[in-house]
Amino acid sequence: MRRLIPILLLLLAPWVVADQETQAGESFEGLLAEGELVFSPPQGYEDLPAGRTLMLDYERALRSPDGNLEIRLAIRPLSRLVIDYDDPHGATPNPNHVFPLVFESLATRLSGGRHAPSNAYPPDRAREKFNADWAAAAVFDTVAEFDTPFKQGLLLAIHRNKVSDAYLVFLFDDYEVIKDSLKAAMGTLVFTAVADQAGEGAPGDSG
Repeated sequence: MRRLIPILLLLLAPWVVADQETQAGESFEGLLAEGELVFSPPQGYEDLPAGRTLMLDYERALRSPDGNLEIRLAIRPLSRLVIDYDDPHGATPNPNHVFPLVFESLATRLSGGRHAPSNAYPPDRAREKFNADWAAAAVFDTVAEFDTPFKQGLLLAIHRNKVSDAYLVFLFDDYEVIKDSLKAAMGTLVFTAVADQAGEGAPGDSG
């Protein structure tokens, strides 16, 4: 695990910070197209400004009509990811294979280093719910660096091999109050449907 730490630090930076094109104001629609994603905002939600934080840059944000749930969306096309990895003893990490580790690191980052319980979706559920090759969710208590008044968060991460990663961060104070709204909002960002994903394999598979 010790040899993985430098790899994770190198990989996490470009996932946390949006690339220069996105920072320069590239349209969210352009990121959706490049990332092969479909955006379906819940009915009645208010648009909020995009934001840059120490924890995670996000390109779109929404707030529920009652103000009890906020959603922050971040898209990271893999074609823009440049890994400056100089290790004479190993090859450059494949983003498709390390995505689960990056997800765990991001969840820990959002929680300020505290425990963030997480679970990966079974591959068939990831495809059924999100058209994804891999998906996982983590819960965490928020920190001031994420610039939110809400106390709790749910990180949903979805990945399509060779295409993009997408992150949805749901922010709230009381899960019991927002659980129905949260369930309805889980499909806010999904990958486009594909006819056949046979042969791609989930992250971590050999090949």
